[in-house]
Amino acid sequence: MLRVRPVHFTSRPDQWEQLLTELGMVKTVDDGPWKEYDAGSGRLALHSAEAGSAEDGTTAFGVEVGDLAEFARRTNLASVEDGTTPAELVDADHGASCRITGEDGFSFFADKAAHGAQCADADPGLAVVEVWFTPDAAAAAQTLRNMGARLRPVPDDDETADFTAKNGGVLMVRPVDGAARPGLGFEYTGELSVLRDRLAAAGINVTITEEAFGRTLHVASPDAAGRDVPALWVSSRH
Repeated sequence: MLRVRPVHFTSRPDQWEQLLTELGMVKTVDDGPWKEYDAGSGRLALHSAEAGSAEDGTTAFGVEVGDLAEFARRTNLASVEDGTTPAELVDADHGASCRITGEDGFSFFADKAAHGAQCADADPGLAVVEVWFTPDAAAAAQTLRNMGARLRPVPDDDETADFTAKNGGVLMVRPVDGAARPGLGFEYTGELSVLRDRLAAAGINVTITEEAFGRTLHVASPDAAGRDVPALWVSSRH
């Protein structure tokens, strides 16, 4: 299995919970500083952080898998032709995991899923999206293929690449100059204006923009209070 599950670190978990709930996500794990929320496709974990700490407001790229050893074996086997071995079984701070390291030096964890099924009460139109921003888009895309992510055709014939995970969520590769980094967003297959109105009624600052590739909802991040934090985005997909 493969499911998108980034981890967001925040000192404002209650405000994040309100936002995620209004987006249509459902809390499925509540374990002290660690909480998980299911979308119709994909999952997002929240981890409490000290206000003003280096972690506060940051997102860690991550996925969930079924069997760590089998996932590592298959990923490395698929990578033989590339001459790489991106998957390594490790004892991380949070327990046994598999670390994936891209050719650009970007690394993230594939963790064993604590629970498999998506929550049936989550909005089926919402998907969690994580982005791998990288100076080597072709290599990053190949690493995701080797992990078992499914390429999703995109209209632009450039260095961007979109993938879906078998068990939910969307993975994107986007080229950037400088160091590789993660990004977090969402996709929605329903009517964006309905989602906008729902968020606005809850007192959340939200706007819709018309862009060349479609409509995008821009939502104020709960981490933005008193800080220069970019808005979250929810892109329309049909």
